[in-house]
Amino acid sequence: MREIDVLFQGVPRSICCHQLDDVIVDPGPESSMRTLLAALDGWVPRAILLTHIHFDHAGATGALLRQWPDTEVWVHERGARHLADPSKLVASATRLYGDDMQRLWGEIVPIPQERLRVLTGGESLDGFRVAYTPGHAVHHVSYLHEASGTAFCGDTAGVRVGDGPVWPPTPPPDIDLEAWDASIDLIEGWAPERLALTHFGKFGDVAEHLGAMREALRTRGDLARRVDEEQYMAAMREVFADLDDETRAAYLEAVPPDTMYGGLARYWERKGGVA
Repeated sequence: MREIDVLFQGVPRSICCHQLDDVIVDPGPESSMRTLLAALDGWVPRAILLTHIHFDHAGATGALLRQWPDTEVWVHERGARHLADPSKLVASATRLYGDDMQRLWGEIVPIPQERLRVLTGGESLDGFRVAYTPGHAVHHVSYLHEASGTAFCGDTAGVRVGDGPVWPPTPPPDIDLEAWDASIDLIEGWAPERLALTHFGKFGDVAEHLGAMREALRTRGDLARRVDEEQYMAAMREVFADLDDETRAAYLEAVPPDTMYGGLARYWERKGGVA
């Protein structure tokens, strides 16, 4: 298995595309596609496995398929229609990112329906077990590669860069802390040998990592219930202040503070502010 750093926005260790056997998992955004293609050096995957359809994980997919006419795409059924017609997804993201859309994510290319292998969760396909793992996104799946014992978790197991903290990415609109906790239980039940994260890389201390993720979801969720956005962002910056410059930069790209509060605030609004 190979980790390919796509150098999102020129920042090392912010987005990782995993290459395994004849597939890749989460190719990253189109804005970083040239870095990915250079790393692959002409090699073409049989399939692109998407954990979910957020642009930092899946944005390059349509553009890649224009170059790879025989490659299929795996995606959860709740995300498939947005890959075939990304107009609503682009409109929603534009409201969030504004004039930075093109710089951050590049071109979003529709994917023909016939190129999609649509998943529901529970499948066993080509050596992978598929599980529906919502919490971060309603269209999130995770994959267990049974031969290697590697769980490809997307954002369900959080963000971790080197020796930095495990951090839950919580942008709007789909954050659901109860569903997320259940998804962590499901991954833990696989008893994987290692976790493969899009942000960033592989980790073998599975029990410790998932325990830290549960605690981070609890504490970050509780903080967002008690404070306003400015205070939440200040708390994030305080944690990241202790990191070296390169590691801090990677976290700030993977979990930008100005988008992390919104998902949790929306979750508490739905709950009426009750823990």
